[in-house]
Amino acid sequence: MLAHLLLASLMVMVCVTVHFVGLVLLMRLLRHRGSRLPQQGGLLGQGLLILLVVHGLFLTHTIEVWSFAIAYVATGAIGDFTTALYFSTATFTTIGYGDVVLPPDWRLFGAIEGAAGLILFGWSTAFLISVMNHMRTFEHTWLSAGSDGG
Repeated sequence: MLAHLLLASLMVMVCVTVHFVGLVLLMRLLRHRGSRLPQQGGLLGQGLLILLVVHGLFLTHTIEVWSFAIAYVATGAIGDFTTALYFSTATFTTIGYGDVVLPPDWRLFGAIEGAAGLILFGWSTAFLISVMNHMRTFEHTWLSAGSDGG
C-alpha cells in the first residue's frame, strides 16, 4: 500500500507540474495576443481568446487524465488502455460511475486521482474566471477611453 501511495503522490506532482506549465503557456499566449486585442476586432477577438483558453485547459486536463491511465496500465491495476482511460476520466472528473473498479489494493490510488482532479479543475476554473475578469476590465477601460474621445 505504501508503494501505491508513493506512486499516487508522484502522479499528483506530475499532474500539478503539467497543469502549472499549461497555465504558464496560456498566460504567455494571452499576454502576446491580448496586447493586440483592439486591433483583432474587440469582442470577437476576446471571444476567440476565451475559446483558446478553454481548449488549452481541456488539453491540459487530457494530458493529466492520460498520465493516470498510462500509470494504471503500466502497473497492471487495469488491463487495457481503453478501460484505463475510461476509468481515469470518470475518476479525474469525480463522476465515478462505478462500472469499472480497481482491485482493493489500488483503490486509494484512484481516490487520490479524484482528489487531484477536483483541485486541478478548481484551479482551471479560477484561471478562466481571472482571464474573463481581466478581459472585462480591459473592455471597460477601452470603452471608457473611446467615449472620452480618445
